[in-house]
Amino acid sequence: MTERTCLSHLSRCTVSPCLSAVIEEKGVKMKLTVIDTPGFGDQINNENCWEPIVSYVNEQYEMYLREELHVNRKRRIPDSRVHCCIYFLPATGHRLRPIDVEFMKRLGKIVSIVPVIAKADTLTMEERQDFKQRIRQDLQVNGIRVYPQREYDEDTEDRILNDKIRESIPFAVVGTDKEHQVNGNKVLGRKTKWGIIEVENVAHCEFANLRDLLIRSHLQDLKDVTHNIHYETYRVRRLNESNANGMALSPLSLENGTLDKSETDSHL
Repeated sequence: MTERTCLSHLSRCTVSPCLSAVIEEKGVKMKLTVIDTPGFGDQINNENCWEPIVSYVNEQYEMYLREELHVNRKRRIPDSRVHCCIYFLPATGHRLRPIDVEFMKRLGKIVSIVPVIAKADTLTMEERQDFKQRIRQDLQVNGIRVYPQREYDEDTEDRILNDKIRESIPFAVVGTDKEHQVNGNKVLGRKTKWGIIEVENVAHCEFANLRDLLIRSHLQDLKDVTHNIHYETYRVRRLNESNANGMALSPLSLENGTLDKSETDSHL
């Protein structure tokens, strides 16, 4: 193995569940699975670096479809489908990179995408607002579909709520697992020489807005869009392929791939 091949192998994007937990929100238990993609965009040549992620999303659709087609299918089909892709943008303060555009254009066709600005505390508030505006312009110019999509708004109430979210996208977030004392209370935050950046303080960052979108206000809608739009599109295509071939579903190839009130599953 040459040095170039070795480096390419080590930096290749992989897709793997890294965290599963059961959380409860208003009496509803939810098994939340977070899937990570280490190595994405890290290669010198990032051509087609999104393929492992596209393949993973489609493989989950394929597994669900095959369970649906079983003669004696399970009463509750295990659901490993990806309900939302959180796409982290580096806080450059400039515009979308070519890799950002290509990734979101391709993934936006098969899964709901929510773009966020990572490490937003590296930008001033003015820089953050200007950056968010430029990203929204780039999304529109490039025809990139991000969640929530206007064409799926069901009524005026939905449109008003979702318009506010669309005006805030991409969410500017700050992350940490450190707690600090602020006014006698323990809060998650990043300590700097200027003060503490509170993760859940909407005046400091928009993590709370992102969390509310994913597991509160739009949890069921994300599942519905996945099932009724993205999965249904995949299912129809695969069944049409099967009918055209006059045989049962063939194995998924790279070409094909290029609420229960008490408990629910969600994959991010």
